[in-house]
Amino acid sequence: MASPNSVVVDCASGNDYDGRLLLRISSIFVIGFGSCLGMLVYKYTTPVPAVTIPADDRIGALVPIALARTQRMHVSPVAFFIAKYFGSGVIIATAFIHLLTPATEALQSPCLSGLITNYSWAEGIALMTIFSMFFLELMVSRFDMLGTHEHEAAASPSTAQSRDTERYANLESTWKQAPASREPHQHVHRGCTQDTELAMNSVSSSSRAGKNAPTRIPTSGSVPGREDDFSYPPGGEDHLGHSRSHSDEHEHFAAQMTGLFILEFGVVFHSIFIGLTLAVAGSEFVVLYIVLSFHQTFEGLGLGSRLATASWPKSKSWLPWVLGAAFGITTPIAIAIGLGFRTSFAPGSPRTLIIQGVFDSISAGILIYTGLVELMAHEFMFSAEMRKASIGNVLFAFACMCIGAGLMAVLGRWA
Repeated sequence: MASPNSVVVDCASGNDYDGRLLLRISSIFVIGFGSCLGMLVYKYTTPVPAVTIPADDRIGALVPIALARTQRMHVSPVAFFIAKYFGSGVIIATAFIHLLTPATEALQSPCLSGLITNYSWAEGIALMTIFSMFFLELMVSRFDMLGTHEHEAAASPSTAQSRDTERYANLESTWKQAPASREPHQHVHRGCTQDTELAMNSVSSSSRAGKNAPTRIPTSGSVPGREDDFSYPPGGEDHLGHSRSHSDEHEHFAAQMTGLFILEFGVVFHSIFIGLTLAVAGSEFVVLYIVLSFHQTFEGLGLGSRLATASWPKSKSWLPWVLGAAFGITTPIAIAIGLGFRTSFAPGSPRTLIIQGVFDSISAGILIYTGLVELMAHEFMFSAEMRKASIGNVLFAFACMCIGAGLMAVLGRWA
């Protein structure tokens, strides 16, 4: 049986459409439901801090989003664990079996001629995409880091130094005016050791210079951010440790968003060509219908598990639903478009082959990078959760990933 993603050597301007319009229309809803069923496995928890992943996840009901926000169902963490790593395997197998191989077949089709047939463009485009994805994440990480950590130093070292000098001069002046009746302040704040040492050195220097004003330790009544409390930078500026914490959270969220949008881009373009192919398939339509229903459900599960592990701040709580809906409706819309142009759409034409081959190659590069870097390296070797897990849990996660990849590889026999 021919694969829907593999290219049949038929350079004619037509396609294999053979009727059965009602059955094809039903595939719009069935595959759309399967895509959303897998995709919208998105956790719905009681309010928690934006960067906290609770040990006990609650997964939203797999019904329209409005119901998912009002009805809750308790799902075992074990089931969520299995879905997460099973989905990772699905994404990795999709990259190699369902994208790179069809892209190679399309760009090496006998229907093509000229320069494009003189080189393995599918692998070359995938390779360029991998390096492009790495460069994109590198730049996002770099500029985000500069924006959160070096915004003050970027102006000029002398400016930053003068601000520090003025800051602690004001601090010393405030201590001179502080009443002597306050009790010593015993609260120690993390992340401000350097501020404390600089402040004490400044006061010591002024005393040696003949300034006899009494030196006061900030009191227990000190207000965070006030100038009479050396555990906080003066003038209400952010506490250094607090600032670093928010900066780390911001960088982590930016990295997550970059990875998710890259992954979304890859699977969405793949889904477009799946829908177009199914719409005009010939005698193999029924087999493809069944197989692609599982294919899209598994792929949606893989992408949905990524959304479920992301840390969404309250202001961005709508974003995972948008990403989920985008994936869920892509294949049904593509099927509808294919049916609308069923008399003119030619899967074997040179133009269609080149477009499909190029986009499949790009999507393959995206998913290869995401799978190997984000889903394997980060999840297994750089994850604090996995470093603390027992060897049994690690092997179980690896087995789930292998099963997901294996099932998608088997589906590659038909779809």
